[in-house]
Amino acid sequence: MTPVPVLLYHAVREDPPAWIAEFTVTPAMFAAQLDTVVASGRTPMTAGAFASALAGSGQQQLPARPVVLTFDDGFADLPGPTAEMLAARSLPATAYLTTGAITPGRGSLLPPAAMMSLDQAPRLEKYGVEIGAHTVTHAQLDTLPAVQLRRELRESKVVLEDTLGHAVDHLAYPHGYNSRAVRTAAAAAGYASAVAVRHALSSGADEPFRIARLILRRSHTAGDVAAWMAGEGARVAPFPDAARTVGWRYYRRTRARIRGPEFAG
Repeated sequence: MTPVPVLLYHAVREDPPAWIAEFTVTPAMFAAQLDTVVASGRTPMTAGAFASALAGSGQQQLPARPVVLTFDDGFADLPGPTAEMLAARSLPATAYLTTGAITPGRGSLLPPAAMMSLDQAPRLEKYGVEIGAHTVTHAQLDTLPAVQLRRELRESKVVLEDTLGHAVDHLAYPHGYNSRAVRTAAAAAGYASAVAVRHALSSGADEPFRIARLILRRSHTAGDVAAWMAGEGARVAPFPDAARTVGWRYYRRTRARIRGPEFAG
C-alpha cells in the first residue's frame, strides 16, 4: 500500500485556550509545515477528491503521491490568516465545521474558544477550501442513541448546505470516534465519505468512511511532516481496531448512558 498523508489541523495561533493547546500549531510552524508539504512534491487534494478516488466513483483518479490537508471545528483563524497561507501556496484543503459552535444562538459541547461564524463558510470556499460537516455539537457519535446520531449527522449537513447553496457530502467524526453503526448512519444521511483520526497514514486501499488522518500536535515539527510526506513515521491504514480501542468505546458508551452526551475530545 502506498502511504498517503492526510493531515488534521485544528487552530493555528500563538495563544490557544488550554483545552485545545495540545492540538494547536503556531503560525510560524504552520508556515514551515506547509512549505514542507510543497517541497515534498506531493499532489495536494481535497478530502472529497481523495475519497472519490478511493471509492472509484466519477472521473477522479488517485495521483501517484497525494496529500490531503484537513481542519476540524472551525476556529477563528481559519477563514483569515490560515486560509491565506494555504492559498499563497496553492494548497487546497477541507474544513469540517461544527455548526452548533459557529452558528449564533446555537450551542455545542466544545469548550469556549474564538470561532469563525457560519456566514464565513462561503469565504472559505473562495480560498479553495472544501467544506465538510463535523456534526452539530461535537458529541461522541459512537455513544449516542440512534435518533440523536441521525440528528447530529443530518442537521449539520442541512445547515451547511443551506448556507453554501450546494451539497455537503463529506464528514469528520468528532475526535475520530466511530463504529460500524456510525459509519452506516453516515452513509444513510447522504455523506459520500467520512474521516476518522487513527493517527496513521492513509492509503489507496483505505476505507472511504474511515479515512485515517495524522493529528498535528504543538510538539510536531516540519521534520515530522517531512517524514510523513516520505510515507514514514506512522502505520498505514486500513487496519482493524485494536482491542484497547474497542474496550474504550464500550466504557464511553456506559458512561454516556449515565451522564448523557459528552464532548468528543
